[in-house]
This record gives sequence, structure tokens and C-alpha cells, in this order.
Amino acid sequence: MEKVKLLDQTYSIFKNEKDGFNLEETEKIITDYFKDFDYILGDWSYGKLRLKGFNSRRNPNFKSINDIDKVDDYLKDYCAYGCKYFILAKEDVAQ
Repeated sequence: MEKVKLLDQTYSIFKNEKDGFNLEETEKIITDYFKDFDYILGDWSYGKLRLKGFNSRRNPNFKSINDIDKVDDYLKDYCAYGCKYFILAKEDVAQ
């Protein structure tokens, strides 16, 4: 799995649907807000990248709205049909 460094944290590119990951664009919009999340989903809508954080149930900041087990529902309900997207996983998160 390819690894990237963002916010002084190493992430694995867990999923890269339709080659959706773009490091330069991700670096432009990521903020410290995402440091507490185990996973970061990036999806493309109308040519713009949007980010959303998700956690595993083991994370002390876990809330059901950010449950990584529900990422497929999020993609279906909140993302453009068939969009390019990626999921980054913190290196220390058990897969």
C-alpha cells in the first residue's frame, strides 16, 4: 500500500477509486481538524475535493455518524454517483 505524509502523520492509501487521490489537492484543504480521525475520505464533486473524517470503534472520539463501517452508506447517500474518491488510513490503525 502506498503511504503519504499529511499533518505530520503517515497514512496508507486504503482505497483509491478511479484514481481519486491527489496529494497536492489534499494538502491544500486538509486541516488539523482531521488529526483525530482514523480515516479520511476524499470525494470529488463538480471538480472540487471534499474531505470527511471517520473513526474505528476503538477510537476514543468515536461517534456513530463517523463510523468507518458506514462509509459505503455515506458514499451512496452524500456523494455523487460513481464519483472518484479515496480513503486514507492512519498508519497505526489496524486494518
